[in-house]
Amino acid sequence: MYRIGIDVGGTNTDAVLMDEKNNVLSSVKSHTTLDIESGISNALKELIKNTTVDPKDISQAMLGTTQCTNAIVERKKLAKVGVIRLGYPASASVKPYAEWPEDVVKTISGNYALVHGGYEFDGSLLTAIDDEEIIDVLKNWQNKVESIAIVGIFSALHNDQELHVQELVRKVLGDKIPVSLSSSIGSIGIITRENATILNASLFKVIHQVTTGFSKSLIESGVTNAKLFLCQNDGTLMSIEFSEKYPILTIGSGPTNSIRGASYLAHKSNALVLDVGGTTSDIGVLSNGFPRQSSIAVSVGGINTNFRMPDILSIGIGGGSIVRELPNGDVTVGPDSVGYEIEDKAVVFGGNVITTTDIAVKEGLAQVGDRQLTNQIDNNLSKKALLKIQSSIEDALDKMKTSSKDIDLILVGGGSIIIPEGIKGVRQVFKYDHGNVANAIGATIAQISGEYEKIYQYDSIPRDDALNDAEENANSQAIVAGANKNSLKMVDIEEIPLAYAPGRTTRLKIKVVGDAS
Repeated sequence: MYRIGIDVGGTNTDAVLMDEKNNVLSSVKSHTTLDIESGISNALKELIKNTTVDPKDISQAMLGTTQCTNAIVERKKLAKVGVIRLGYPASASVKPYAEWPEDVVKTISGNYALVHGGYEFDGSLLTAIDDEEIIDVLKNWQNKVESIAIVGIFSALHNDQELHVQELVRKVLGDKIPVSLSSSIGSIGIITRENATILNASLFKVIHQVTTGFSKSLIESGVTNAKLFLCQNDGTLMSIEFSEKYPILTIGSGPTNSIRGASYLAHKSNALVLDVGGTTSDIGVLSNGFPRQSSIAVSVGGINTNFRMPDILSIGIGGGSIVRELPNGDVTVGPDSVGYEIEDKAVVFGGNVITTTDIAVKEGLAQVGDRQLTNQIDNNLSKKALLKIQSSIEDALDKMKTSSKDIDLILVGGGSIIIPEGIKGVRQVFKYDHGNVANAIGATIAQISGEYEKIYQYDSIPRDDALNDAEENANSQAIVAGANKNSLKMVDIEEIPLAYAPGRTTRLKIKVVGDAS
């Protein structure tokens, strides 16, 4: 069984081919193209050309992409969304799109309706839903919206109202309009869950373009028998069909893939990972083989959400970062970069822009291009730039450490050649032959996950029964996402007692992972 993993970054598209024993048979790093699809095709053709593997023998193909993140940040390709919040009048004081950047609201239409419905925290009914009220809203939105986001107060406890409204949407607007349910996307917390649901609803056109381009690229390369998966932001996979329902889950998958790939290369479950790309360096923490998750609300394009995301610190230093000397003699490194134009603009390749790669070559850290061309770079400038790189990396690593002790550091990414030796606070640095494509390796070895969260009252339902119920629901979600049910195992359980709620009320969250079916 052969597998392909592809990771599309802002500068490079990386691809690897692995066998059933997770040996890397071939790897490619090529430039990302504006249309994305041709960049993937170029990488696939080069990847397959370097091996004797028959493309028809490749059974799985995984893709990690930043396209959904870029669409939100750039405010491009987003769909017009209609938001139905079930919770009137209780939630009327804070409207949907509260604290959203105005340009995003304008892009996705800003249409919303507050209607009756919702539940109390203990699962009791807040107000009943009014079918006619909702139907009137939907009729008014005909030809004005391209997707619907349905959000109910405490729908994470009971999602029957959201499901009922979804049926009304189908009757009024047809079966083809995408519908996002907040109970399937976020957890407790109405505003951040609503935000994530709206973003999810706005991304269906973007993800469809990505999955269609991925499928076409594979077929053109002769990979016709592979099951296709997309990478999630928690280091696991989901099927193409699942990704088109939940595109928001692809956000943050790039850094996550690098961390998982680094774990595989180093055979380590706990360490810091430094992934140096062409424009930025991402620092993450390996905890039991998976990325440490952020404990605070994650902002995407200026919008607060509450879905799972890796705890990543990014700094504007990469292999293509531009180095400048200021009039006072100081030196700046980044945050701007030559990106995928490095082979045209960097000094070592005959260009006239001094980059961090030029500094690394001049200082003997790397052998890239023509070192003699770096003689034109002033020695003092070079040494100051190297110290700047080192101090920036040391400061960033210090922010991600959980103790003052020296740590192990796994160094990956195509721009890792710019990192000097002797980083303070680091016990040992691990580098590997395929470290420059660690993100694609992480995509290839990923498993499929399922996660379920609910509030239970242990006085009403015994704890063991609640655990079993949550695990069954997590297993069901993983199977829908494409996991083999016989391979599922629980990897994380979180219980948080709610102090002022009666009946030993507890917020329970369970995560399971399994192999792709």
